[in-house]
Amino acid sequence: MDPISAVNADPFLLLLDGILDPHNLGAIIRTALCAGVHGVIIPRDRAASPTPAVSKASAGALEHVRLIQVTNLVRTVQALKEKGLWIYGLDRSGEHSIFASDLTGPLALVIGGEQRGIRPLVKKNCDLVVAIPQVGPMNSLNASVAAAVAMFETFRQRTRAEGG
Repeated sequence: MDPISAVNADPFLLLLDGILDPHNLGAIIRTALCAGVHGVIIPRDRAASPTPAVSKASAGALEHVRLIQVTNLVRTVQALKEKGLWIYGLDRSGEHSIFASDLTGPLALVIGGEQRGIRPLVKKNCDLVVAIPQVGPMNSLNASVAAAVAMFETFRQRTRAEGG
């Protein structure tokens, strides 16, 4: 299934690289639906699958979001680039603030797993690695919280760009 074939506007996709916790996957899917994400792409292996527990955690959003499972996330990233999408990885080591980055064009955000973040080869294939600025003694956010911040910053910028 092509995640951008039915999209009339600039595509906004979410790629989840190794989200293992079904509750995190469900929360991310629920937020994706609310933030206008056109499709969520997850790997078939080493990641949570769309189970009844994920559906429950998503409060039913799983039944309304375009969810695609792929065999190879790196090849998917490369295919999306060929279709004109910019690939932005979200990682605490990112050199650019997500709030200072342009998120208005054709875009796929990559969110890494709870323990390891984005895998090195996936990160290497990103066009830009962005971070959510943080203060205090903690150096990372929960994956679903970080995804929510990134999705709604993208939504905010796109809504503003459309005059909304």
